[in-house]
Amino acid sequence: MFYVYVIKCSDGSLYTGYTNNLKKRLKMHNDGKASKYTRSRRPVRLLVKWSFKSKSEAMRHEIEFKSLTRKSKMKEIAKQL
Repeated sequence: MFYVYVIKCSDGSLYTGYTNNLKKRLKMHNDGKASKYTRSRRPVRLLVKWSFKSKSEAMRHEIEFKSLTRKSKMKEIAKQL
């Protein structure tokens, strides 16, 4: 399985990514080893995740989600909660 995830950083910003091992990826974000963006914005907290059978599906969803405005992103996140 592949996952698209949205995390909320300590400064309130959102970060979206994809992975095939969500637990490991979140640990990497909180350890400061996953991305430059989240390294200085720890701790991070998982807001939502979507599951996909293929990497290409996950990447397509990630790109679509990243193109949304913050307001639209928050609406999509709220739908999943």
